[in-house]
Amino acid sequence: MIEAELKARVQDVESVRAALSVRDAGQRSRYQDTYYDLRDGGLSVEGRELRLRTITADNERRSLLTYKEPAVDTASGSKPEYETEVADPSVIDSVLRGLGLIDLISFEKHCVNYRFECEGRELVATLVTVPELDGTFIELETMVSESELAQALEVVRTALHQLGITDSDLTTEQYTDAVLATRRASELP
Repeated sequence: MIEAELKARVQDVESVRAALSVRDAGQRSRYQDTYYDLRDGGLSVEGRELRLRTITADNERRSLLTYKEPAVDTASGSKPEYETEVADPSVIDSVLRGLGLIDLISFEKHCVNYRFECEGRELVATLVTVPELDGTFIELETMVSESELAQALEVVRTALHQLGITDSDLTTEQYTDAVLATRRASELP
């Protein structure tokens, strides 16, 4: 399956939050993400991602291992995604490190997830703040087959417009790159 997703910077957070709250109550959660790579950076260079995520929401914790292939749509960055729940993230971390992978970056995201329908598609909108980055982001996604990608992205774009997000707000910048850049800048004399 492909994660048909568009991501944007939110200019008017309260307005977007209000528009989302009409559609769903939303669920607050904290994501602790660790991205892994080969020692030579090969996964990143190829546009692949391997992520171990622990989600804490409503006093519950669960962990997911996610592998994303290179983008099949460069304008949106939409990627084929494979995900599975893991019982013990420390075991997966040990396995990945034992196989020679390195911890590329770890960071935290604060999220509110809203689930709703638009034009017959189940969508998930996530309002995201990353403590190390300025601003609030929205990710709007649905899972589809490759043959449905173009149509699904149009539905996602329509839903974003309905929330007050314009095409000029869209970004393909990844959190990993932005957090790495912020950390590097803070190390400069």
